[in-house]
Amino acid sequence: MNKITVTESRLDAAGWDAALLAFNAAYPPAFQQFGAYGEIARAGGRRVARLVLSHAGERIALAQVIGRRGLWWLGRGPVFAKGVSDADQARVLRKLARRFAPGLLLVTPETPLSGRGLIPIVTARHEAVWALGPEIANLRSSLDPKWRNRLASAERKGMRITLEEDPAWLLEAEHAQRKQRGYKALPRDFITAWEMAMPGSVISLGVQSESGARLAGMVLMCHGRVATYHLGWSGEEGRKAGAHNFLLWQVSIALRAQGIRWIDLGDVNSEEGAGLMRFKMGTGAQLQSLGATVWVLPI
Repeated sequence: MNKITVTESRLDAAGWDAALLAFNAAYPPAFQQFGAYGEIARAGGRRVARLVLSHAGERIALAQVIGRRGLWWLGRGPVFAKGVSDADQARVLRKLARRFAPGLLLVTPETPLSGRGLIPIVTARHEAVWALGPEIANLRSSLDPKWRNRLASAERKGMRITLEEDPAWLLEAEHAQRKQRGYKALPRDFITAWEMAMPGSVISLGVQSESGARLAGMVLMCHGRVATYHLGWSGEEGRKAGAHNFLLWQVSIALRAQGIRWIDLGDVNSEEGAGLMRFKMGTGAQLQSLGATVWVLPI
């Protein structure tokens, strides 16, 4: 594939999102490629470039790239059209690197890529992506038997789900959990910024026991037909009661009814441990191997 052209889109965040959703993409775009992410980066002093890559007059990729001081980062992208080969995807990355030279371009592609000019610098990660397409009965039968049994037990405990209009308590609890377990996440104000950039797209939920005690909670961010699991917390009582199983299952049914077809449950290589990986994969989610983060040379 020769003569790939790169043009900078003049679309605002909403227009860019519409272009993403209308694009015949090989994979549902990750939240890092949506306009809200770029607007949050821009508000933090970063530069944002929204690029359209074409070949023979047809769009083959869309890419939102974030930059600062000559260092550019392309997260979970580019968003490629269906049918673009791995070799051509690598050519696109080298074309982008030339676009940003003499600056440096780092890319975490949606799938593993290698080839001339692509230098791995961070090991590839894996995401658990839960498809909500099947009918509810089939979706439930696809759960791991232990996960499904834990869900059935939780459903008998009289727990109720609450919509958290002010999730401050949940953010505090998750922050304490993060410090205790030693893992990193996006800053707490990212949720507020995302909601401001894309109103109505943040879902904050909690689970209470029959007595009203807070057992668990989670925050998801919606973009297109995907909901990304942003953070979650469960206390000791909630873990014993299977509150997170109960909450995630109920959320999946509600989101499916609203047209969401995938839940990105996030990293399964997390420092939080094997227990969290088993929880995510127990939903029947598929393991998606992201590409290693690569430094792309402008050659």
